[in-house]
Amino acid sequence: MTLVEPSCYAEAVKEKCWKEAMEAELKMIQKNDTWELVNRPENRKVIGVKWVFRTKTNSDGSLNKHKARLVVKGYSQQQGVDFFETFAPVARLDTIRLLFALTAQKQWKVHQLDVKLAFLKGFLKEEIFIEQPEGFEVSGEEHKVYRLKKALYGLKQAPRAWYDRIDAYLSRLGFTKSISEPTLYVKKDEKETLLIVSLYVDDLLVTGSKDELIEDFKKQMQDIFEMTDLGLMTYFLGMEVNQGEQGIFISQQAFALKVLSKFSMSKCKPASTPVALGEKLSSTSEHDRIDERGYRSLVGCLLYLTATRPDILYAVGLLSRFIYCCNVAHFKAVKRVLRYVKGTLNFGVKFGRSKELKLVGYSDSDWSRIKCFSWSSKKQQIVAQSTAEAEYIAAATTVNQAIWLRKLLDDLNARQMEATEIKVDNQSAVTIAKNPVFHGKTKHFKIRYHFVREAKLAKEICLVHCCSRDQLADVLTKPLAAGRFECLREEIGVCCLVAKEECSKVATSAATCMLPCNHASDQVVQLRY
Repeated sequence: MTLVEPSCYAEAVKEKCWKEAMEAELKMIQKNDTWELVNRPENRKVIGVKWVFRTKTNSDGSLNKHKARLVVKGYSQQQGVDFFETFAPVARLDTIRLLFALTAQKQWKVHQLDVKLAFLKGFLKEEIFIEQPEGFEVSGEEHKVYRLKKALYGLKQAPRAWYDRIDAYLSRLGFTKSISEPTLYVKKDEKETLLIVSLYVDDLLVTGSKDELIEDFKKQMQDIFEMTDLGLMTYFLGMEVNQGEQGIFISQQAFALKVLSKFSMSKCKPASTPVALGEKLSSTSEHDRIDERGYRSLVGCLLYLTATRPDILYAVGLLSRFIYCCNVAHFKAVKRVLRYVKGTLNFGVKFGRSKELKLVGYSDSDWSRIKCFSWSSKKQQIVAQSTAEAEYIAAATTVNQAIWLRKLLDDLNARQMEATEIKVDNQSAVTIAKNPVFHGKTKHFKIRYHFVREAKLAKEICLVHCCSRDQLADVLTKPLAAGRFECLREEIGVCCLVAKEECSKVATSAATCMLPCNHASDQVVQLRY
């Protein structure tokens, strides 16, 4: 079976596997009653279509199936004529990981449903005509075109049409849509949460308190939409998901191996940390420039890997600053990250169960320089004039995410009764949040950052001072020595599931969440159990 993907119909038709894939695609479209053959309209633009071919792989990289997709050339659509509204929400990775953390805490299981030809299920409000697909024109009626009854892949409004339909159906089934996350649906009674559904385009993640309710929901969905029941989730968005008695472990080992192979680093010598201690990178270096395309591709791959690897987030964020001015020194630094990944292939994030569900935040900054389900690392958009200002801005960003998570947990029947602690290792920043002190040094702060005080008065958050050695956000702000780095890596919940049995103990005390962070401002929020 071939793994080479054809670029056009002429190439695909030469191989039986791809021809069968195209026939299967058209059969599904006709079964869905997507179109009808009509005479070519006058004074109306007929949109072209093309075939797109992809090989689908399993979590271990082996071939799953050959997939042919008939796609509309949506780039030729005219706004106001062929489409109006196009936006459709997509679940954030933060939300998906929060769902894993909550599921592990409640000792539930996450199931997965895949909607077949999801974008063909949405109803169209506009009248759209398309050409007949190449190689499958109706004999004797080649001059005719198809008028679409339902959406098709490639249409600008297809995602919106699908979302509107699934949203309406879930509402009819008694689900309540989260205000904070429009792709999260919850069904609950007065006592408990019965079902939670997270929608990611054509994938539905389902969990709940009772297995029979989950099975009933699957049947209800399959009565209306043609779906594949994938059972317990094992693979999602390039993440391997291991659900066991001790919790949920997510990793990207298969993807990491592909990246190492792509950049000829499969046999490299492992490194103990992603960034060398004391590493200084600059855009004005005298080193020779390198090919920007290869560098950008590598940084992009590593950025995707941070979905389950917060331990490389600082390194990737730092290296992404130089995608337009990369040189030999930058490429050497990015290869070090690959060497670190090589030595930690089996690492990922593990969520476990403990006694208490509590949201706790960590905020840190590097001025001029727990297991987690949400993290990011970014450079601040303004220049802070002091460490206190940098820390305060970092705390403000953390509070933003903490408030959103509190609302999300409330929708999931896991309301936080106490104020969320945001731990900061700068006493001045904590003091500024409590009172308008140091006025001469803080009067230039933008008003938007002072909502921290409002959140504190509303008892939604509480800034608390912590010593530097307990600051988990350090792993996201600066290069660290191997010993300190490994300690913090374990504290934020990054561990190896396969190699060490003792890794399981890492997730027993807390499932943590790291929130939007900056190199001049890093924040970590933990969901403690």
